[in-house]
This record gives sequence, structure tokens and C-alpha cells, in this order.
Amino acid sequence: MASHRRPKQPSRTRVTVLTATAAAAVALTSQAAHADPKPTRSEVKAKVDKLYHEAEEATEKYNGAKERQDKLKNQADALQDKVARGQDELNTLRAELGSLATAQYRSGGLDPSVQLLLSSDPDSFLDQASALDQLTAQQAESLQKIQAKQRTLAQQRAEARSKLSDLSEVRETLGRNKQKFQGKLADAQKLLNTLTVAERARMDQDEQRAGRTAEDRVDLGNEAPASALGAAALQAADTRVGKPYVRTATGPDSFDCSGLTQWAYAQAGADITRTTFTQINEGTRIQRGQLKPGDLVFFSNTSHVGLYAGNNTVLHAPYPGAFVRYESMNTVGSYQAAVRI
Repeated sequence: MASHRRPKQPSRTRVTVLTATAAAAVALTSQAAHADPKPTRSEVKAKVDKLYHEAEEATEKYNGAKERQDKLKNQADALQDKVARGQDELNTLRAELGSLATAQYRSGGLDPSVQLLLSSDPDSFLDQASALDQLTAQQAESLQKIQAKQRTLAQQRAEARSKLSDLSEVRETLGRNKQKFQGKLADAQKLLNTLTVAERARMDQDEQRAGRTAEDRVDLGNEAPASALGAAALQAADTRVGKPYVRTATGPDSFDCSGLTQWAYAQAGADITRTTFTQINEGTRIQRGQLKPGDLVFFSNTSHVGLYAGNNTVLHAPYPGAFVRYESMNTVGSYQAAVRI
């Protein structure tokens, strides 16, 4: 005869464990369903390009602050040298005044009328009195020189303190901008690291197609430069094709964007400023349709610059990891302005 035993009920502890396990499984499934999908290669490239532009803007601000720092340091050093020389001159004037006072003391111990009465040689005394008057006039002149020198030194010291204060502020700005572009570049590298080896290889191939190499220069057309200066600057930059982009570099073996344009125009005999933010205010502003080879072209809120090379193409130093190259203006960034030096 079969036994009819009542099924054993699960313990409260076992129910709790099973419930918790089921809840965790549901939660993980929910998280998986709502997790952000991995960005595509094109999305990564767009984000990286944006970070590179932001890093370049911070780099240009860094370059401007560095240029101002160097200028302020030279000015402060020159003022401190002036103060040191002025102090030496003041010490010399004071020593001369002391010598005059000593000479006056030695020759004028008695009242002049008493000296005249006691003198056995009145003519000799009158000569001495005349010399004493001249000595007093020299003292007055020396005092005036000392007072003028003291005023000049006070002004120079105040100016030097002001320059040193400005220098301190500029150094702080320099540090902030350096941290900013380093952070942007680090963020860009993190994004690139999310790509597979194959995706990185395809991105590199896209970059190579975007950049025009030496063999592709036949596509530049036959546009004539607006001036011999522009032609010479473009020719100089052409010799740098293939040199690496290095932030804050000004050549001759590595460049950032404004470092390349400054170097190119220096080879042509023109001295232009260091950053995109100042280069855009040099020369003559022109419209895009007026571009000629050698003109400066600015992109992305004036944070990037290149030399127009003809046929809608610029020669520029793009960004970290890239090299000086020819590239279509359509792929460089948003067009901002152009100037002719």
C-alpha cells in the first residue's frame, strides 16, 4: 500500500535565499537592458575630435600666457637691473655729498666776519670764502640729484613689483590651461582605448585618406598667391610636411598649429605673433571666396589655424598623434575667418 506523506514545506531561510537570487537576476537583466550601448567608431571619432579641438583651444591660451610670461619676466628683469644700477648711482651721489660736507666743515669752522678779522692775509681769506660759496652750491645740486634719483628708484621699484605680481597671475593661468589641455587629451585617449584594434586601424586609414600627402599635391590647382610673402611662407611650411604635431612646439622639427604658421612666416621674413587668438588680428581680414595660397585660415572658434594652399585645401599641423599635412577644408573643422599677412 502506497504511503501518502505530506510534502515538506521549504524553510523560511531557503525561501529568503531563492527570493534574493531571483531579485538579483531581475536586477541584472534590467541593468543589462538599460546599459548604454558601446559607442560606434564614428561616435568615438566625433567625441575625440571635439576633445582635440577643446584641447587645442586650451593649448593656444597656454601659448598666449607663456608668451606673456616670457615678456613680463624680461620686463621685470630689466626693471630690477635698472633699480640695482640706480641704487649704485644713488650711493655714489651720497658719498660725493658726504665729501663736500667734510670739506665744508674743515674750511668753515668760524663765522666769516670773525675769520676776516683774524686773518693775516685778507686776500687769501676772500679766495677761501668764494670757494666755500661754490662748495655750498655743489651741495645743493647734489641734494637735488639725490632727490630726483630717489623718486626715480621708487617709481622703478613700484613698476617692478607690479610686473612681478602680473607674472605670478600669468603663471597661475599657465598652469590652469596646461591642466585643461592635458585633461582633454587624456579623455580623448580613454575614448580611443574603447575601440578594438580593427576599429583603430580603420580610423587610422580614414585619417590617412583625409590628409593629403606629398604625392597628392597635384590636387592643389594653379591658384596664384596674393603676394611673394604668402608664397614664401607656404613654401617654407611645405618643407615641414610629415613633421609631428607637438603641443606648444614652434619648430623646426615639430609644431602645433599656430607654431607652424608663425615659423613659416618667420622663414619668409615676417614676424607674426604666437597664438591663433592674436594671429587672426594681424594682416587684412578677407572673405573665404578671396582666399589665395599663403593666407591664414582659422577654424573652430579661432582655436585652429592653417595656411591656405589652393583648391579648398590647407596645410596645417592637425592635432596630437598626427603630422603636418595637406587637408581639405571640409574635414578640418568649422570655418571661422581668414587673413592675409
